[in-house]
Amino acid sequence: MKETEKAGKAQEEKDKEEEKAVDLPTVAQVEAELEKELSKKEYSRVMRTTVFALMVAAAAAVIIAVLIFPVLRMNGTSMTNTLMDGDVVVTMSTSDFSPGDIIAFYYNNTLLVKRVIAVTGDWVDIDKEGNVFVNGEELDEPYVTDKALGECNITLPYQVPEGRIFVMGDHRETSIDSRNTAVGCVNKDLVVGKLLFRVWPLSGLGAVQ
Repeated sequence: MKETEKAGKAQEEKDKEEEKAVDLPTVAQVEAELEKELSKKEYSRVMRTTVFALMVAAAAAVIIAVLIFPVLRMNGTSMTNTLMDGDVVVTMSTSDFSPGDIIAFYYNNTLLVKRVIAVTGDWVDIDKEGNVFVNGEELDEPYVTDKALGECNITLPYQVPEGRIFVMGDHRETSIDSRNTAVGCVNKDLVVGKLLFRVWPLSGLGAVQ
């Protein structure tokens, strides 16, 4: 009887020990778990790298858009028919301007867009019919559909001062520009850039001339 009781207790003790025993994972399970953890780390690394690259690209795009190739939306009709109200254009920051270029510049904290007619030292004259002369030679202006003397209150002929640019809108009858002392000649330091391309509307996509 005692022998039986002892055997039973021994079996109980053995069962308890087996219950306490920890099931050790197999080698395959360890390798699978390790691979899973490595995959997580690799995924996190790739995600961090991707997010960082996207942030750098976005910052570069902002810098380019603001400092190198500003994008502007036309407001008004002073440049019709070359540019229309609502057109979206890309400009290029530059300090090199030539007659015929279209530039954007600040005037009383507002951006205006006009065409370069003459630069420092040039003499500008305009007759009653709106024909423009620079240094005694008449300009060929195929971009102007209706010539007019417009809102002109300066004394002609007029010499462009140092560091200034004489500009006019292509819609000569309504444009307020360097012909009027309200705007005058543009200080080169206030120029945002030269217009390059029209990107909107799509029907007008192309170089600005």
